Amino acid sequence: MSLNIEAIRTIVPPQLETPSSASAGKGEFQNVLSAAIDEVGKAQSGAAQAVQSFLKGEGDDLHSTILAVQRADLEFDMFMQVRNKVVSAYQEVMRLQM
Repeated sequence: MSLNIEAIRTIVPPQLETPSSASAGKGEFQNVLSAAIDEVGKAQSGAAQAVQSFLKGEGDDLHSTILAVQRADLEFDMFMQVRNKVVSAYQEVMRLQM
């Protein structure tokens, strides 16, 4: 019985993949986190616009509006989980004795 691990790799969002060693430099981690924060912000503002346009009667149907809100909520939850893991890793490194 063999598992196809390559299929799991396709789930990782492209903007969060690790950079190649040639392009990795100082501040790359900060750039990745800033880009992730921007993406979450864009999703939340898009969801807010979808709700406002639906309430005004000019937007899409209710189903599309709810999907936009849920997508933004899931992106925020995922970002918070990543943040929690980063903070946990930082705390673990700080506990190491030199």
